[in-house]
Amino acid sequence: MVGANSRPGSPWACVFAPEHANLIRKTQDRGLAFMTVQAYAIAGESPSAGPVMRTWIRNPLAILAENAGGGIVVEDGVIVALVASGGYPALPVTETFDASGHVVLPGLINTHHHFYQTLTRAHPAAIDRELFPWLKALYPLWARLRPEDLRLAVRAALVELMLSGCTTAADHHYLYPAGLENAVDIAVEEARALGIRVTISRGSMNLSQKDGGLPPDEVVQDEDTILADCERVLGLFHDPKPGSMVQIALAPCSPFSVTTSLMAASAELATRFDAPLHTHLAETEDEDAYCREVYGKRPLDLLEEAGWLRPKTWLAHGIHFSCEECERLGKAGVGVCHCPTSNGVLASGFCKTRELEAAGAPLGLGVDGSASNDGSNLMEELRHALLVNRLHYKSASAVTARDTIRWATEGSARCLGRSDIGRIAVGLQADLAFYRLDELRFSGAHDPIAALVLCGANRADRVMIGGRWRVIDGAIPGLDLTSLRRAHGLAAERYA
Repeated sequence: MVGANSRPGSPWACVFAPEHANLIRKTQDRGLAFMTVQAYAIAGESPSAGPVMRTWIRNPLAILAENAGGGIVVEDGVIVALVASGGYPALPVTETFDASGHVVLPGLINTHHHFYQTLTRAHPAAIDRELFPWLKALYPLWARLRPEDLRLAVRAALVELMLSGCTTAADHHYLYPAGLENAVDIAVEEARALGIRVTISRGSMNLSQKDGGLPPDEVVQDEDTILADCERVLGLFHDPKPGSMVQIALAPCSPFSVTTSLMAASAELATRFDAPLHTHLAETEDEDAYCREVYGKRPLDLLEEAGWLRPKTWLAHGIHFSCEECERLGKAGVGVCHCPTSNGVLASGFCKTRELEAAGAPLGLGVDGSASNDGSNLMEELRHALLVNRLHYKSASAVTARDTIRWATEGSARCLGRSDIGRIAVGLQADLAFYRLDELRFSGAHDPIAALVLCGANRADRVMIGGRWRVIDGAIPGLDLTSLRRAHGLAAERYA
């Protein structure tokens, strides 16, 4: 509920001196209350430059931030103040949002996905298979991917993520059949249209079956073509500055689909553009066996030789690392994206989350592809992470609900090499997820924050990205979800 709070005797009497209260005039615009220029003049702000737009997110039911029981203040897309319980902002605000019915979290950050895979969920050709046979079954279908279908797949994935409370998403697109050369451009366009923050990974594969790799010839490109397009999209889209909405990562797909020369060249190019690096690593025992047979080395050794063990590198899955390898990753500042649902569906194994964190490696969360997860709901991933890790470590205290929230926020931000998102703190981007606890599943819950994970929250009521409302009342304004579902379903039929 958006409230006015500008009448005499309201909290604004604590912001303005009583003799000035009569200068505050209430106006209504979509239920938002605005203060007049006169009020700003009283506060010492210049009306000639126009009033500063500040939003007070007021009195949340619960919030994941210290000393913010009274809410937070957002200005120009940035958090500028935390308000203590029972307190009021020190500076005047232009609007308030009554958050008393909401649990407020930092916006969730998804650090590994394959947007295109929304078209092949629960596909009979791949159900009940482990990674290598799963990939071999789906590669021929993905080879038929068309730009118009990719656009719908990206849109569907981003919408699902946003509705779950996700404010930043990382995609790993590595398939480039003929006609799909502008896949990164499509993903960026869709993200900009929805207003979600993204890291789009320009993935690649150049080691086909005829050269000893896993993918078929029709989905790979040669190294020169790959590097030329990597440089193109970095130049067009990559913005490394704080607050950026689009960043580009370079992401050779995996040890069994790319050459070591492409890995090394990608690292050099990423350095030149101050861009992150991303790849799948240590996901399965099959991958480890492949690397030992072909290269005589473990996957992490290959990565180190290619110059990848450094900050702003993050890896998907990271299941089959030894404890010594976890230490190496931590010392190098390399992040790992934990994908518990995908790891479970494909029976890939358990990620050593506690060992990686103890070693100092950033640890984030990702839904992985919608064909290895069959969903794109990041909030649900937190609960799966909790359950999987407690089973793995055989301890109910090994991983807490707040640990999984931290992985999906602050940890994921560290994986992406970003310090401007992931927490509710002054100076950080106003990326926020709002959840209501008014469903029966939450009745009787005494810890509102833990309840989101333990009671199975899966839908955000509101989402703010860079200070702008992108989800309102559980929907994306202006988006016809029924039409998207229909168009996406028709596109998916072409991959039956």
